[in-house]
Amino acid sequence: MQILFIHQNFPGQFKHIAQALKANHQVVAIACSTDRKVVQQEWLDIPVHYYHPSQGSTTGVHPWAADFETKLIRAQGAFIKAQELKAQGLMPDIIVAHPGWGESLFIKQVWPTAKLGLYGEFFYHAEGGDVNFDPEFIDSDPSLSCRIALKNTINHLHFHEAEASISPTQWQASTYPETIRNKMSVIHDGIDTDLLKPNPDAFISLKVGGQVLRFTRDDEIITFVNRNLEPYRGYHIFMRSLPAILAARPKAHVFIVGGDGVSYGGKPASGTWKEKFFDEVKDQLDVQRVHFFGSLEYAAYITVMQLSKVHVYLTYPFVLSWSLMEAMSMGACVVASDTAPLHEVIIDNMTGRLVNFFDSQALANSVIQLLQYPEHAKIIGQNARNFVIDHYDLQRVCLPRQLQWIEHLSKQ
Repeated sequence: MQILFIHQNFPGQFKHIAQALKANHQVVAIACSTDRKVVQQEWLDIPVHYYHPSQGSTTGVHPWAADFETKLIRAQGAFIKAQELKAQGLMPDIIVAHPGWGESLFIKQVWPTAKLGLYGEFFYHAEGGDVNFDPEFIDSDPSLSCRIALKNTINHLHFHEAEASISPTQWQASTYPETIRNKMSVIHDGIDTDLLKPNPDAFISLKVGGQVLRFTRDDEIITFVNRNLEPYRGYHIFMRSLPAILAARPKAHVFIVGGDGVSYGGKPASGTWKEKFFDEVKDQLDVQRVHFFGSLEYAAYITVMQLSKVHVYLTYPFVLSWSLMEAMSMGACVVASDTAPLHEVIIDNMTGRLVNFFDSQALANSVIQLLQYPEHAKIIGQNARNFVIDHYDLQRVCLPRQLQWIEHLSKQ
């Protein structure tokens, strides 16, 4: 079969299934690049064809229409690239797309007989989800529900065209209307538990205060990981917990991984969220025990996580991060927010600890207690790894189910 993947940042969520399918099928991909010199590249022997947006967003466009216009521009670019590939002989039997950026909106206009499977990451709601979850960052615009409805237009248009869809968690699938869920399978992207495992010999050396310190599994390391350090992932709550944690645990060090940008939600009025919330507490901290790593290469990130005694993961009711289950796979003892996405993976005091998202003192108390009783934390970490192996292992659980989903899609 010919199988086409469409993802703005290919491979994204498709990296494992695309690799697996290329062994027996012709696999190609469409992705986005703003660099017009980039037309085609190879990713692990998979040809990736890049479309280029024909224009930027229109200055002064109606604010409710801005999000849809951006996705429409991307859809047009992908449509033009698809037409080029069809003229060159590409006739996919199956198309698997992430619709979030709009690229696959017109793909059935090019290949009407291809079977379309969509990745269902999240369906927005004006109430009961991420929007206005945090009273510290309320959007009081009376048109909010209108803007959210328009934001979901791209989902409605996409899923109407699809033969099937796939979502990584039960909770994320539950955000979609029933008419979409009827064609949706819940299969996680998969965690490579063979790669992401505890390593008693892991170490890292850092220059701190003019001297080089070597950190190992014997040290009290607290980890916090986000793509970007921002309120959606509880960065502000975590930072507010640190004065109490570091005062109670004088030998503890904090490793923070994440960029300075914004992945979700709005930007701060000035500067970065990282600066804003660090500045809020820095006078109460021994700053030489708080280490910001920025964005890390994957191998370095694994080493950091293998050193973790306690890993903190907080999120609004939103998409569940890979980093949570990766930390669990590496045997970290997780303290997580008691928010809906976590309830599938964190069984309180068994595979992790759950705390109120907004209660920085409760978060501090849990971290301190687990550092006080490392054997208990170790048991929770072992339980967490076993849970991920049983339910989310890439090779033995998720990938076989993904391939079955592709087989089912081909017969729709």
